[in-house]
Amino acid sequence: MHLIQILLPRADNGGQPFPREDFDRIKEELASRFKGVTAYLQAPAEGLWRQGAESERDDIIIFEVMTEEIDLADWHDRRAELERRFRQDKVIIRYMPMALV
Repeated sequence: MHLIQILLPRADNGGQPFPREDFDRIKEELASRFKGVTAYLQAPAEGLWRQGAESERDDIIIFEVMTEEIDLADWHDRRAELERRFRQDKVIIRYMPMALV
């Protein structure tokens, strides 16, 4: 079993929040494809990273799905589509092996 996480910004690079409908659409797409999704929409996580001497900060929303198999080609395509939809240079999608207890 694998846990897949998608990290998306709450707002564009100009600070304009993305509409809630954009995130609801992703939630529905993932729930349909993977038979379930966890979406952390109400309490966004905070991302912080350094670029030289500058620090950047983003509020992010996290989606999680569990799946037996990882189709990397499909996830690469999905990431490219999310980068286009959310006007991002890079969207982080990560996966890790997991076991249910």
